[in-house]
Amino acid sequence: MKKFNENYVLLEDMIHDDYYPKFLVEKVKTLIVPVIKLLESGETNKETIQSKLDEMTLAINDLQEEFDENNSEIETVARDSIGVTIGYILDWFCIDIDMETAIRERDW
Repeated sequence: MKKFNENYVLLEDMIHDDYYPKFLVEKVKTLIVPVIKLLESGETNKETIQSKLDEMTLAINDLQEEFDENNSEIETVARDSIGVTIGYILDWFCIDIDMETAIRERDW
């Protein structure tokens, strides 16, 4: 099975921006990891992968209030950072799912 690139920095733009509380960026990263684990297991069924991406996105949606409570929000930089990260993961594992489709459940 192919392992994910251990040198890739998930959510790099959010990590380097003090606008985003570090503990919340870590929560988002924690929600992305199961997608990576699924792909590392060799899963290639697009429906299965999309289901995991939807689960991840809905869980990120649920963090919005916590971001608000910490004087932050999931806005343009965060959206782009999450999108770039998910795009990289899908490309790494050669999964042909359009970025807009991959995070289609987002409300941020």
